[in-house]
Amino acid sequence: MIRLMIVDDQHLVRSGLRMLCDSAPDLEVVGEAANGNEAVRMAARLAPDLILMDLRMPLLNGTAATERILRDRPGTIIVVLTTFDDDDHLYPALAAGARGFLAKDVEPAQLLDAVRRAAAGDTPFSPRALRRLVERAVAARDAHTTEPDTTNPDLTDREREVLTLVAEGLANAEIAARLHLGVTTVKTHLASLLTKTGCQNRVQLAVHAARNALVEASPTKTR
Repeated sequence: MIRLMIVDDQHLVRSGLRMLCDSAPDLEVVGEAANGNEAVRMAARLAPDLILMDLRMPLLNGTAATERILRDRPGTIIVVLTTFDDDDHLYPALAAGARGFLAKDVEPAQLLDAVRRAAAGDTPFSPRALRRLVERAVAARDAHTTEPDTTNPDLTDREREVLTLVAEGLANAEIAARLHLGVTTVKTHLASLLTKTGCQNRVQLAVHAARNALVEASPTKTR
């Protein structure tokens, strides 16, 4: 059983998420919080396995709440719920330790699947949210507001191919199909990329690639 906590300042959103998650036999909603301060206190008291975290809330925002919760309970999994105008908050939340990003208009079945994958150690994200993160990182790089890391790791050609597809938001199976590789081989390349770059998950890897010019172009330019 996955014990969930829902954090959002809108009661209607919390109620909808609770109804959806409670409908799944393997999920249990153990608490709801309407702001970051409540979330921090409730996480300490209830010790949920996973938290669905809104970003923009009164008193304490989701990024600050994520940082405080993970400081006290580093094993907690936090998945951010984002909207189109939350771009300025996405990367700080990632840096604070959020495991994944989901758009608030995600399909119900996809949200439940993402919760299960996050609990299993995966990094679920909305491809649209990832594209926005990468686009902003590329724009910052091109505007010279972010200096590339001159100590970029020496990647193999295959690792660069995998990295480019990660930055496009492709899942392991999709990367494997695109490059005519086995999924296990893709996972091996990803593990090597994470080690070489020092990133903790594929979302950080995609943003790192864009910020440090490890991919040639923004993924949106390939469409």
